[in-house]
Amino acid sequence: MTLPQTAEIMLCIGFSVLGYLLGSIPFGLVLTKMAGLGDIRTIGSGNIGATNVLRTGRKDLALATLILDAGKAGAAFFIGSSAAQYLIQNHVPLGLQVDLWTTAYTVGLCAGAAAFIGHCYPVWLKFKGGKGVATYVGLLLASMWQVGLAFCAIWLVTAALFRMSSFAALIATAAAPMIAYFLNPNGDAWIVTVALAVMIYWRHRANIRRIAAGTEPKIGKKKSAEAPPGED
Repeated sequence: MTLPQTAEIMLCIGFSVLGYLLGSIPFGLVLTKMAGLGDIRTIGSGNIGATNVLRTGRKDLALATLILDAGKAGAAFFIGSSAAQYLIQNHVPLGLQVDLWTTAYTVGLCAGAAAFIGHCYPVWLKFKGGKGVATYVGLLLASMWQVGLAFCAIWLVTAALFRMSSFAALIATAAAPMIAYFLNPNGDAWIVTVALAVMIYWRHRANIRRIAAGTEPKIGKKKSAEAPPGED
């Protein structure tokens, strides 16, 4: 006998809820408030991501936000996959056949994807969150480290050539699912990366319009106190 599909679905749902709640933690907002800088949503683009935190002049807080936002999805993946593995090993009857690694990986992937959704649409902030790039990278590094490293490399090269952070993120985001498919065309991971990539493009639609119009701010260019609406 094999592990009932309903059991796998319940594991995915349960850890997805946990992942979503973890992803909903607005670290950019929490860190800036703890530092006495007020509500990050009232400056720049109004976003809670690291780029907008950087507009406070605190590079340390921006770096911490970047790491923590990426870590949310990574933590959700590891918690989901590790807990699923433990539960299967200790509570599934010996007579049932279980592909332990695949099931645990799928549960972790669902939890990490839910953390991404939580970051973009956090329940604590009336579903108005960040754009998800850092959280996306965190999930890639945790679940498909080769794809995660490729994302970072593509971002760095594109940013160096075009001097636009958002454009670099969009190019790297588009490349990630193709790399994931090349590495494992029969797995579910590349399908998840496609779905999340679509969400990232949707969240960056204002940036895409500015890139097309040639008005997207470039890296290192001095900005006014108010960033263009919709910028991360």
